[in-house]
Amino acid sequence: METNAFNQKLNRYILNNQIVYTGFSSFKEAEECAQKKEGVLVEVGFKDGNDNPEITTEAGLIEKKLHYYVDAGEEYKFIHSSDPGFRKYADELQKIKSNEKQYSPEERYFANFEIENVEDPIIVIKNDHFESVTSRERSKYLKHAKVYEIGVAVLKS
Repeated sequence: METNAFNQKLNRYILNNQIVYTGFSSFKEAEECAQKKEGVLVEVGFKDGNDNPEITTEAGLIEKKLHYYVDAGEEYKFIHSSDPGFRKYADELQKIKSNEKQYSPEERYFANFEIENVEDPIIVIKNDHFESVTSRERSKYLKHAKVYEIGVAVLKS
C-alpha cells in the first residue's frame, strides 16, 4: 500500500493505459513519487460530483506547483490544511466555538483536536464567512465543486 507524507493511503486509478496516483500531501511529495516510480506529473480533475477522475490542465496545478485546488464558484473558498492561511482560520473557528459553548480551559485545549483530527481537513468559506469543515475526499461531492489534484501517472505494465 502506497501512502502520502501523513501516512494516508494514496488513491490509485486506471486511466488510459496508465496507473494514476493521487492524494499527495504536497507538490514536492508528488514530484518525489514521480521520480521514484519513473512517472510523470499530471493534473487530475474530479468535475462531476463523483470520484470519476480525468486528466486535465484546467487548474494549472503543475505550473503553479500546487497539489490541490477546488473551484466551486466565486462565493466559495476551500482552504486546505497545507495552505498558509489554514492555521489562522482553524484558530479563529476554535475560539468562536469555545466561546459559544463556554468550554472550560481544559476543554478549550482539547477542542482543537476536532479540526486536527478530520482527515486532511478543508475549511469551506462562503462569501467570506465560515461554512463548514470537510475532508479532501468529501470536497469532491460538495457545492458542485470541481476538485483538482496533482497526480503521478505511470505506464501500466
